[in-house]
Amino acid sequence: MAARDPHRFVNQLDDGTVTRLVDRLESRAKDRVFARLLEQYLERLALSASSSVLEIGCGTGAVLRAIAARDDFRGAALGVDQGEAFVDAARRFAAQEGLGERIEFRVGDAHDLAVADDAFDTVIAHTLISHVTEPETVLREMARVVRPGGSVAIFDGDYASLTYGYPDHDTGRTMDSALANATFNNPLVMRDLSRLLPEFGFDIVHADGEAVTEIGSASFFRSFAETYAPLVKDADMLPAETVEAWLAAQRQAMENGTFFASCNYYTFVARRR
Repeated sequence: MAARDPHRFVNQLDDGTVTRLVDRLESRAKDRVFARLLEQYLERLALSASSSVLEIGCGTGAVLRAIAARDDFRGAALGVDQGEAFVDAARRFAAQEGLGERIEFRVGDAHDLAVADDAFDTVIAHTLISHVTEPETVLREMARVVRPGGSVAIFDGDYASLTYGYPDHDTGRTMDSALANATFNNPLVMRDLSRLLPEFGFDIVHADGEAVTEIGSASFFRSFAETYAPLVKDADMLPAETVEAWLAAQRQAMENGTFFASCNYYTFVARRR
């Protein structure tokens, strides 16, 4: 069986896998490093109190909840995701946090957004572009729906840099690659944005990167391993016993304080000409 990015085909997954993905998205949003990286680029966007914000590939809505919960934000927030279960979860979590009246969530396709031209002040793609079928089509849609002078923010990982510590380095590198290819349709796409964004009418106003690393203990990479390692096994990318041995070694390393994992993440903030 060939590996298929689970976020790209979320509507075809069984309930148990979808639940693991929902839990993964929510646990990631609570991770202190990811929360800090989100706050950094939100500050650079300098959202006004009345900004209209669209997030494509909104998942469980964590980014828009963070925006809508701000004391200085009274604008319009719309989240679109192809995953029906994700949209249901986003609505549920927003309601639980008292934000259900402040954010709208819709099922929709990032490649063909059912919104008007020039409709939003800001468009956000938070860990979306690595999963989509056609990144260039999504960038074209972002350029269409953001107003002239409006801003876009794209945040995602460079998953060729994803690595876990493992005593057998050759097997470890093989597992790193399998994880990236089982989980992300476009693991290298962030390397293309400095070229692609200007082609679609954007001027890059800020770009930076940071290694997300956990040494000794794990939270972010614990959830990543538990959620996505089974996909490597299910796709027959590696023998089941190899995956299970790798996962057991990661759990043991977390318990005894010898854990290591890292991945580079990048942020682009750009303005439409």
